[in-house]
Amino acid sequence: MSDTDISVLNGLIKTTLDSMKGYEDAAKDAESTQFATMFADFARDRAQVATKLQDQVRTLGGEPELDSSMLAAAHRTFMDLKQAITGKDDKAIINEVERGEDHIKAKYEDAMKDTDVSPATQGVIKDGFASVREGHDKMSALKHSIA
Repeated sequence: MSDTDISVLNGLIKTTLDSMKGYEDAAKDAESTQFATMFADFARDRAQVATKLQDQVRTLGGEPELDSSMLAAAHRTFMDLKQAITGKDDKAIINEVERGEDHIKAKYEDAMKDTDVSPATQGVIKDGFASVREGHDKMSALKHSIA
C-alpha cells in the first residue's frame, strides 16, 4: 500500500467530486436547456472519473474519499448567495464553471508531476486528466464564445 498514492488520489477525488457537484448546481441554475444538458453530462463524466480514482484507492488497500471538500461546500454557498444577488444568468454561471475548471486542471497537473506516485496510479490520474482537460477546454471555448 502506498500512502503517497492514496493521499494524492484522495485529494483528486475530493476535487473531482467538487467539480461534479459544481456541474450539478450549474445544470440546475442554467437558463438554457442546452447548457443545462451539457453541465449534467459533465457532472456524470466527473462522477465516472471519481469512481475510477476511488477504485484505484481500494486496489491499493486504502479507504477512498466519498464526499467533496468543505471548501467546495463553502464555495457553493457563496455562489448561491452571489446568484441570489446578481441573478442566475448563463454567462455568470459559465464564468464560474470555467474558473472551477482552471482549479481542477491545475490539481491534476500537479498530481501528474508527483514523482513519488507509482506508475499504475499515474496511469489512472492521466486517464482522469484526459476528461478534465476536455471539460476545461470546452468551458474555456464556451466562455470566450459568449464574452
